[in-house]
Amino acid sequence: MEFTKYQGLGNDFILVDNRHSTTPLLSPEQAVELCDRHFGIGADGVIFALPGDEQSDYTMRIFNSDGSEPQMCGNGIRCLARFLARLEGTDTIGQSYRIQTLAGIIIPRLEAQGQVRVDMGTPFLLAKEIPTTLTQPEDKVINQSLEVGGQSWSVTCVSMGNPHCITFVEDVAKIPLETIGPMFEHHSVFPERTNTEFIEVVRPDYLKMRVWERGAGITLACGTGACASVVAGVLTGNCDRLCTVELPGGCLTIEWSQQDNRLYMTGLAEAVFTGVIR
Repeated sequence: MEFTKYQGLGNDFILVDNRHSTTPLLSPEQAVELCDRHFGIGADGVIFALPGDEQSDYTMRIFNSDGSEPQMCGNGIRCLARFLARLEGTDTIGQSYRIQTLAGIIIPRLEAQGQVRVDMGTPFLLAKEIPTTLTQPEDKVINQSLEVGGQSWSVTCVSMGNPHCITFVEDVAKIPLETIGPMFEHHSVFPERTNTEFIEVVRPDYLKMRVWERGAGITLACGTGACASVVAGVLTGNCDRLCTVELPGGCLTIEWSQQDNRLYMTGLAEAVFTGVIR
């Protein structure tokens, strides 16, 4: 089975051409083996390009490095768009795809210099939509107090089709992500676990972010997390609707449009190498 390795700001994925079947060619257990950075290829996840349906051009499925299946992945869908362009033999600026995900239809569009702009849809803000039991199901979760690791954190929760818990800190470099990240992910108030973003506000239009991803741990970038963080920043008065979000792997441009309430994410996606799994 052939594959191509892609990375989006250091968030790396194994891309598989699965267009001939609606069932992923690999099991979650096999994905775990391939994602192992010592005994496998090494990746944050395996992404399958499956056939679309009457509403979409293609379908995206992804298994995380721990075998779990997230609803969506922002960096991953940018990589998938580049992968599809390679499979089709086209790489035209302005080319877009309607991709069915577990979070609904997502539309990435190819831009110049390896950039991909993605219409990430509208954010979900109610506790029942995230989901979390931090507050009443019909309420928004904004600046709620959460005890984690013996410390009280002020958190705002957003879903981009997958759950995110965002907290604003003075210095993201000082956060002990290895120890505090799993505590957030598996906290009892998140019945489906959660991604967690720690955000430092440099300027209203510039944020620094570190992330602990549900099912993947520490990663260099998280597209849905960057979108959720800008939403949380606007809701708490910490940032503008158009922001640069600096992650360890590079920068994303995130816009939360006032006109249509949708999130637009722009960033790089690059092929790393191709190979064959035997």
